[in-house]
Amino acid sequence: MLTERQLEIVLSVVYEYIQTGEPAGSRTISKKYLRGSSPATIRNEMADLEEMGYFYQPHTSAGRLPTSKAYRLYVDSIMQRRRSAPAETERWKKEIRDRREGVDSILGYVSQLLGKATNCVGVAALSALEEVQIQRVNFVRLGGSTVLMLIVLEGGLVHHANINLPCELSQDILDDLARKISTVACGHPWAQVRDALFTYVLDGLERVWDTCREALVQMDAILKRNSRLFVGGAQHILNLPDFQDIGKFQTVLSLLEQEQALADMVERYSVKQGVSVTIGEEISQEMKECSLVLVPASGYGRRTILGLIGPLRMDYEKSISILEAIAEELDKALVN
Repeated sequence: MLTERQLEIVLSVVYEYIQTGEPAGSRTISKKYLRGSSPATIRNEMADLEEMGYFYQPHTSAGRLPTSKAYRLYVDSIMQRRRSAPAETERWKKEIRDRREGVDSILGYVSQLLGKATNCVGVAALSALEEVQIQRVNFVRLGGSTVLMLIVLEGGLVHHANINLPCELSQDILDDLARKISTVACGHPWAQVRDALFTYVLDGLERVWDTCREALVQMDAILKRNSRLFVGGAQHILNLPDFQDIGKFQTVLSLLEQEQALADMVERYSVKQGVSVTIGEEISQEMKECSLVLVPASGYGRRTILGLIGPLRMDYEKSISILEAIAEELDKALVN
């Protein structure tokens, strides 16, 4: 358990390093942050905190640098207080409001905007349709074995497709199939009810089992696709001294080239509500020099995640406040 003074020293060292990029010495901390404590007292405390895993020294004569453990303490403290977004945020929000384009275009723009605003890699992920609540399903016989499938999702989003079934079905059987699917699925996302539907819907429709099963397979294919991942501003991290080391830069580039791995990482560390900050080795050993900040948003009934991939020495307070403000505006833009 840290004392109040030790906590103040950890937070001061992290803040100083984020602002300057230089190791923080006891004299600097005493002069700028803890004026009631002498450099000698702070030096002793910093030595103890180093043993506790909060700091390390790049070399003997240098000040201390924060570890992932210190960043975690700093971020947790940020989350406990109110944050205000930078003044430029209002201009960015207006630019989002003024864009009269589809969701893909808006999210692509937002990922670029986030990267430019923070010198980090901006990320915007749009969930697959299988995460959206289903309102109802209809099938309309078009002729022969061709059927029009209509899927009405939360927020009035409608997806449709012409599907070819193994044999012809009467409109009565198609209506029965639609009723069975809607009974189970209404109010739930496809991901929750998929397996139950394959069992329930086919019960009582044994004579057309293959055909009904094919309809569900086609529905599954429609709802499982259409996830999107947008990445913007990778070039901006070259402006950060933290990524002048080509090895660190290549680690981030390697991740960005693996779209599925990046999408999985974003999904894994996001939360349903509020901000999620994952730091260094909390992500993976390969990403130990990076942090991931994620904020959920929504629109058209689909879950959206906005995020930033940046260095451990990220300006967390600024980054989080920008993400929260943009996510709030995105909620409005995607609903209207």
